[in-house]
Amino acid sequence: MSTSAMPPPPGTSTQAVSGLRGFVADWSSDCETFHVAWGKAMMWIFLLSDTFIFGSFLTGYMTVRASTTVPWPNASEVFALEVAGTTLPLLLIAIMTFVLITSSGTMAMAVNFAYQRDRHKAALLMFVTAAFGVMFVGMQAFEWTKLIADGVRPWGNPMGAAQFGSTFFMITGFHGLHVTGGVIYLIVVAVRLMRGKYDHKPNYQIVEIVGLYWHFVDLVWVFIFAFFYLW
Repeated sequence: MSTSAMPPPPGTSTQAVSGLRGFVADWSSDCETFHVAWGKAMMWIFLLSDTFIFGSFLTGYMTVRASTTVPWPNASEVFALEVAGTTLPLLLIAIMTFVLITSSGTMAMAVNFAYQRDRHKAALLMFVTAAFGVMFVGMQAFEWTKLIADGVRPWGNPMGAAQFGSTFFMITGFHGLHVTGGVIYLIVVAVRLMRGKYDHKPNYQIVEIVGLYWHFVDLVWVFIFAFFYLW
């Protein structure tokens, strides 16, 4: 008896053994892998790749700082603000950190209400989270403006090692771009949530997926804060 005439194994459709089309059909018909929704799995893969990028940036920053023979600028002086005639070190950075950490709390609350299928409260808290993100980006823009006015450039600065400007603008700028993208992501999903675009689905898992991205952005800031402002 010819093997080509043998029926496919039990549980295997004829489409599953029909070459490329069967392969595509098998993968496109799956909703979950290892009991994890595709959307969440893809977000984790994206965040893993982003972790490698930020890790490379911070590793390069530490290598440059440890190897330079020129004194590194003092963060307490570079990022100080004068308020009512008093110089306060890292005041703006402390506020930025507080704002971003608070936004993680509002995002977690939004996910909790999404689990309860309360789309109005979930969307409202997502808008609040986006507002915190806008505040953070605005303060970061002010910080950049102040440093540029003080003469800091990507190719040098008058306060010490020339690499300070390039590493600072590259890493904080890349993170700020992520925050900006996250704000847009939050607003788009919140608007769609308010309009009931996800009501046909069994849950509002998209809110949790947005939350994964936002918490990652907040976590990266903790490392940037430690390496740039506390070291």
